[in-house]
Amino acid sequence: MVTPSAVSGSIRPAKRRPTPRDPADPVLGSLVLDRSSPVPLYFQVAQHLEQAIEAGQVPPGTRLDNEVELAGQLGLSRPTLRRAMEYLVDKGLLVRRRGVGTRVVQRKVRRPLELTSLYDDLAGSGQEPATEVLSNELVPASAEVADALSVLEGEIVIRLIRLRSAAGQPIAQLSNYLPAELPGLTTSALEDRGLYQLMRAAGVQPHAAIQSIGARIATPAEARILGESRGAAVLTMQRLTFDDNGQPVEFGTHIYAASRYSFELSLLTGS
Repeated sequence: MVTPSAVSGSIRPAKRRPTPRDPADPVLGSLVLDRSSPVPLYFQVAQHLEQAIEAGQVPPGTRLDNEVELAGQLGLSRPTLRRAMEYLVDKGLLVRRRGVGTRVVQRKVRRPLELTSLYDDLAGSGQEPATEVLSNELVPASAEVADALSVLEGEIVIRLIRLRSAAGQPIAQLSNYLPAELPGLTTSALEDRGLYQLMRAAGVQPHAAIQSIGARIATPAEARILGESRGAAVLTMQRLTFDDNGQPVEFGTHIYAASRYSFELSLLTGS
């Protein structure tokens, strides 16, 4: 358990000098990480901070200490803490600026999406999806991937990189990491069927996911592979999928050509 004194001064409200008894200290001081939980540590941190931001405990303008300091205070690795911060940045809760640091901002409006694959989305809308498998290999898990899939760093996992197209135009580059023991993910199968279809055929049932969506400017390499002009916008999505037993079974980072793809939401009024 992290005590309040262990994180004193870890979050400083903007425009005033922080003190050892900064009012934001209890936010991280009250965080208890459950290392036996199937929920990744980075998401436990992100969810705790998100709830504190939504509750007004950490107001807009509050500046967070750097990742090295926060990771040390919470007893986490830097990649784990960085993922928590990136998750909140993608959700529009934090903003990073060079020379200024990481600050809390007014949050964006967000809505949930269904747990479907791009292949399912394209096929369901009457378009014929086409897939080019750019990479299908076994690789050692990085710290970020290991944390997401709850495996040891360096443990062998499957890495897939695919280019998904429709109507002869590239739509998205999809990068996915999966447990190495998952069968049936041959290159030919991946070119003919969607990833979730193959996972279900192997007896793995995607049940729930933690997903974040954002947007940014494409790198030159991304613009080139998506057939976009230099400096074009791309939509980003990061997803961690769990099976019906609560175990992580897929970690994906995807980029979409914003000129040809958008996320559609179905909204209901509240009671």
